[in-house]
Amino acid sequence: MKRFLVIILTLAILMLVSIGIAQKVTLNMIQVFTSPQRTQILQNIIKEFEKLHPNVQINLISPPYETAYQKVYLMLSIKQPLDIVEVGDWSLEGVVRLGRMENLEPYIKNWSGAKELVPGLLKAVRATGGKAYIIPNGVYAKALFYRPDILAKYGITKVPQTMHELYADSVKITNPDKNQYGFDFRGTGLPTNFIDIITTSYINDIDPSNMYKLTNGKLWFKDPRAIEGLKLYLDFYKNTAPKDSINWGFDEQVNAFVSGITPFLFQDPDTTGLLNKLLKKGEYKTAPLPVGPSGKVYPSYGFGGWGIPNYSKHKELAWEFIKFFTTPKISAYFCKEYGALPVLKSVYENDPYFSTGVFEGWKEMFKNPKKYVFTSYPLANPGWTKWTKYQQDTMQQCLLGRLSIEQMTDKWYEYWKKSFGM
Repeated sequence: MKRFLVIILTLAILMLVSIGIAQKVTLNMIQVFTSPQRTQILQNIIKEFEKLHPNVQINLISPPYETAYQKVYLMLSIKQPLDIVEVGDWSLEGVVRLGRMENLEPYIKNWSGAKELVPGLLKAVRATGGKAYIIPNGVYAKALFYRPDILAKYGITKVPQTMHELYADSVKITNPDKNQYGFDFRGTGLPTNFIDIITTSYINDIDPSNMYKLTNGKLWFKDPRAIEGLKLYLDFYKNTAPKDSINWGFDEQVNAFVSGITPFLFQDPDTTGLLNKLLKKGEYKTAPLPVGPSGKVYPSYGFGGWGIPNYSKHKELAWEFIKFFTTPKISAYFCKEYGALPVLKSVYENDPYFSTGVFEGWKEMFKNPKKYVFTSYPLANPGWTKWTKYQQDTMQQCLLGRLSIEQMTDKWYEYWKKSFGM
């Protein structure tokens, strides 16, 4: 009898174990801003979530940075198993148009954490038809990175505050025979921000709600001030940057900055996480973007975030992870280690890390919105999805001397005239 009971109990335990195994849920999650460091950070966060949810396992998919969106588009298009998808602001419209993303508004309505998001961030996310399809995981904006140790060798002790000062310092530093250059140029990898920051700094009446229009509603591409700004942009390449920087993307920029080949760099805060590991404390600093002859410069807010495919079989669990990621503890950890600006007000209020040290550049820009005018791109416009590649390709032709500035801006003008229905 005892033996019989032991057998029954053993079978019962085995059944319970098998049921437990059967109930184990795997969430497939894909990131798009892949790097080895970032992947490890996400894995650490995933482990913390799995501790709180023992029956959940998250499979992180990390395609190469350069081809990540191709992977996302493919997986969503053919409905491959996905539960959590990362999307950046510039690609959000295109991804949403696939018709595979869940409208998160019903989730947000019952989420107390929504009111803790940085003001204006949800509005920016809702550029896609007034609905939020992602919850931001980090905020990005360009600042000026510089290497004080390299600059000191050339007698430069004052950080340039204008585009002309930056150009003059970059020229002073540049010596191709010594493989020393001034400006860390971005030729590929969608250099839109880099082009527009320098170009529009010559214009004092950009519409803050639309980077490509003036406050009078007209496009600025044929404006003489824009032509002058573009001439400076080309001069940065011709006179202060390595010739092969026409092919540089993010990795090449960072490598050149770390090696000291190019000590001036425009980049986003996520670069700080990488630089903190590659350089010693004090070997790099940040400052506000230099202003142009207009007395202004026009940075833009960028963001990435997590969304849920509308065909996911585990939407509620995916939402639990997104909420977990957007708690103060996890948001602060992610942003400190990776380098993004936090999406929660409380992190800024309670953690001095994000208003001191290497974040000084952004702190100063946020304090003076009339000088540093944060401006939105027309992300919801149908023309946006192909614009960044088109602008990159036409700029490449101009840099190579195959298009004049006027020919290039004529093309840009016609592109947006058609896209805006003007």
